[in-house]
Amino acid sequence: MSTAVPTRAGSLLGRVARLAARATTPLLPADYVDLFDPLRSGAGLRGRIVAVEPETRDAVTVTIRTGRGWAGHLPGQYVRVGVDVDGVRQWRAYSVTSRTDRADGCLTITVKAIPDGVVSNHLVRHARVGTVIQLDQATGEFTLPATRPPRCLFVTAGSGITPVMGMLRNAVDELADVVLLHSAPTAADVIFGAELRAMAADGRLTLIERHTDVDGMLAVAELADLVPDFAQRRTWACGPTGMLDALEAHWESHGVPDRITTERFRATVVVAGDGGTVTFTRAGTTVEAGGATPILDAAEAAGVLMPSGCRMGICYGCVLPMREGAVRDLRTGEITTATPHESGSGGVPIQTCVSAAAGACDIDH
Repeated sequence: MSTAVPTRAGSLLGRVARLAARATTPLLPADYVDLFDPLRSGAGLRGRIVAVEPETRDAVTVTIRTGRGWAGHLPGQYVRVGVDVDGVRQWRAYSVTSRTDRADGCLTITVKAIPDGVVSNHLVRHARVGTVIQLDQATGEFTLPATRPPRCLFVTAGSGITPVMGMLRNAVDELADVVLLHSAPTAADVIFGAELRAMAADGRLTLIERHTDVDGMLAVAELADLVPDFAQRRTWACGPTGMLDALEAHWESHGVPDRITTERFRATVVVAGDGGTVTFTRAGTTVEAGGATPILDAAEAAGVLMPSGCRMGICYGCVLPMREGAVRDLRTGEITTATPHESGSGGVPIQTCVSAAAGACDIDH
């Protein structure tokens, strides 16, 4: 067994570090190190934007060099991204669209600007190379099984192509028979259009494009004509909630609900409550919220800074304690109540992204 003896240089460095700590109080030297090496080991997981490339008129692919703590991803998974917009940290979830074995170790997310989308519009219009963003580890169950099915169908619309593109880029050559049915307003609006058409031209998949400005919205009744064997195919679908609801019902009606997997960017609103007054006690703000409006959305519209993440009830990044009142789960209709006596000092935790006011309620935030 050996014992390390501090060197003169090491002792000097230690004294300098202690002096720096005193001189930079209340900040620590680590805070300043972050300015020069934000992706270092031991720092919170971050990434640096190294490229922003347009895909369509309202979508871009953002390439991110990850910090040393990044654990990788499975094709189809998403990552929560923290972006500072006008001085406020906003968190959103985006599908990872890159290959898992990129030589440079970077990942990509592909973002489509949506109306009133704070983060999506910022990334599409204002993202700059060199910007440091916050990251969480990748997660999500919208992935291919280890044993590849003999026949696959992907049904996507708009930015719903993004998780599927992650799958195709990584595994299309492992899939024997692939059909992709994708909807977009025009041919120019098809995200990854050139790459998908090249895959089709090479015989790696069958691509069916639906240009809704000309062809109209896809109706599930058309599936039998477009993909006659759809009920025998293992299917993944991602897109607007209405489309996914219709597809799930269609598969159910054919007795094969286990053969379709859907990915939703927003939680399905099943039951709307009556709404009510929501008070954020620490912020000193009270808002009137409708029965179909998530508390998270109502708060942000009133200028209340809120924790958030996936915004669809999966990641629990939006949970806050309710001290008093009642909320309704927009997915199930279940009512959660709290009284000062029942909630105690900690309050009753609620997911603000999928909960709406069902009467007056007080949130400890």
